[in-house]
Amino acid sequence: MSEEITIQTEYIQLGQFLKLANVIDTGGMVKIFLSEYKVFVNGDAENRRGKKLYPGDKVEIEEVGSFIVKHD
Repeated sequence: MSEEITIQTEYIQLGQFLKLANVIDTGGMVKIFLSEYKVFVNGDAENRRGKKLYPGDKVEIEEVGSFIVKHD
């Protein structure tokens, strides 16, 4: 089952999303995290911290879990 992460804006960047979902502690960890873990957005491999995520997008992170972006 996927955990729902709610955003207040039209979209959120992947780096910000990882912090919001408590996957990483600081923004400085994003680049390292993306180089060490496989991240998939809607089934496609993604390693750009600036990738825009919109409500309905599914983020899957190996060894961490899966998340669905929701809008409040």
